Amino acid sequence: MTRPAASADCIFCKIVRGEIPAKTLHQDGDVLAFHDIRPVAPVHFLIIPTAHIASLYECEPGDAAMLGKMLALAPRLAREQGATDGFRIIVNTGRVGRQEVYHLHIHVIGGPAVLGPMIVRG
Repeated sequence: MTRPAASADCIFCKIVRGEIPAKTLHQDGDVLAFHDIRPVAPVHFLIIPTAHIASLYECEPGDAAMLGKMLALAPRLAREQGATDGFRIIVNTGRVGRQEVYHLHIHVIGGPAVLGPMIVRG
């Protein structure tokens, strides 16, 4: 599938292009990692592809290397940011998955003893 390199109105594409500032942790030709502007824990950053992919639903087998790169980058950055005893990765996908920004991204969340149960069971 051919994708646009960027979307004109996507906030994450604007961050990739440098139009909106971000506190960058890592950047290369495939992915960008930066601090979340509304952190929910002492360690909370995002890893996104530099190409515009709306959500995990749009990923195809050809995206495996990029997706692997995103996941493989998470442990090093999490440790560097202070999540030395574990972290959580969240990929919200679609409306029901509570995705707010329609540019694929993973949240890396951690810090000293801040994570509750994955899902509150009622």
